[in-house]
Amino acid sequence: MRAIICTGYGPPEVLALQKVARPVPKDHELLVKVHATTVTTGDCRVRGFNSPLLYWIPMRIALGIRKPRKQILGVELAGEVEAVGKQVTRFKKGDRIFAALGMRFGAHAEYACVPENGLVAHMPSNANYEEAVALLFGGTTALYFLRKGKMEKGHRVLIYGASGAVGTSAVQIAKALGTEVTGVCSGANLELVCSLGADKAIDYTKEDFTKSGKQYDIVFDAVGKLSKSAIKQALVPKGAYLTVDGQGSRRNR
Repeated sequence: MRAIICTGYGPPEVLALQKVARPVPKDHELLVKVHATTVTTGDCRVRGFNSPLLYWIPMRIALGIRKPRKQILGVELAGEVEAVGKQVTRFKKGDRIFAALGMRFGAHAEYACVPENGLVAHMPSNANYEEAVALLFGGTTALYFLRKGKMEKGHRVLIYGASGAVGTSAVQIAKALGTEVTGVCSGANLELVCSLGADKAIDYTKEDFTKSGKQYDIVFDAVGKLSKSAIKQALVPKGAYLTVDGQGSRRNR
């Protein structure tokens, strides 16, 4: 099969199209013919080894010293089940599925193996492969961070970067769980953010939410551009600041 191989750490030029052996599914795995995949920020961080200095050594050990240990990147896919392991019960050949592979990687290829007990599900009947695969990264990332923030019904939540892949999912999840949602985005996307369920949308080019005087239980930076010091006044005491920029979550004091 053909696959995109990451031959070392560096710019996009380290990627190369090569022929490799097709993977063989284990007993609890599906062999999936990949119809659509994505290049996420996670793929770019691994390929370019974009790591905070503090984590440089452990990340090299985890990912590979001179090049990625798992050379076929890609953390999400949508495709058709080609074969199943002998102990698989939830899926059969011909099923349309979408899946998030996480640190297993492997989606940038014509075929990939997916564990049946992993983040894999049948595709919605009204979605094509490109639409289904686009749901995974934003949705799972938003859910992960909002859970870290211990979001509860009635909380006031501000989502910075509310019109991006992670932000649009975060708006919908937060609203579905009964919170008051404020989305921050560009003026061109205010209508979109409101249509997703935000109670209020702020154009960051015209208004600085940190100076409005309003405080929030959770501020989620879905694009990694804010700092804790910049939004401290916008958080209630013990409010949570969440960011996708590798800093996890922090509580206001």
